[in-house]
Amino acid sequence: MDVTAENKKVADIDIMRVMQMIPHRYPMLMIDRVVDVNLGESAVGVKNVTINEPFFAGHFPSRPVMPGVMMIEAMAQTAAVLVVATLGTEAEGKLVYFMTVDEARFRKPVMPGDTLHIHVTKVRSRGNVWKFKGEAKVGDTLCSEAIFSAMILDEK
Repeated sequence: MDVTAENKKVADIDIMRVMQMIPHRYPMLMIDRVVDVNLGESAVGVKNVTINEPFFAGHFPSRPVMPGVMMIEAMAQTAAVLVVATLGTEAEGKLVYFMTVDEARFRKPVMPGDTLHIHVTKVRSRGNVWKFKGEAKVGDTLCSEAIFSAMILDEK
């Protein structure tokens, strides 16, 4: 991963690299790649939402809508990739556990065919606890948002 000294940006992170960095796998892997990574600051996850997602079979068959909790999970996974990219290879594969989810708002349904951009920005970090603000958008439309915190642990 190439880091430029002046702005701490890294190259886009593809799905294969995401799977090296975090332990999530299908059907719980909620991001396809991570772009616009600014180490220790922010990142944007990308999720191509398809009708093949397992949750659409029951949510809702006549009008498939991505569950809000899955959008929050996509925010957490994007944040986890940012944390691992920031901390380096010694953090790869470590578990990141939710601690809090606050101020969650669901503003517009996300449907099959949408490309969801998950914007996460670090609010603060102290030790192994990180707090983020997340927004999930389709185009320029805000679909969901939340403030959340997570803890990274050494157990694998």
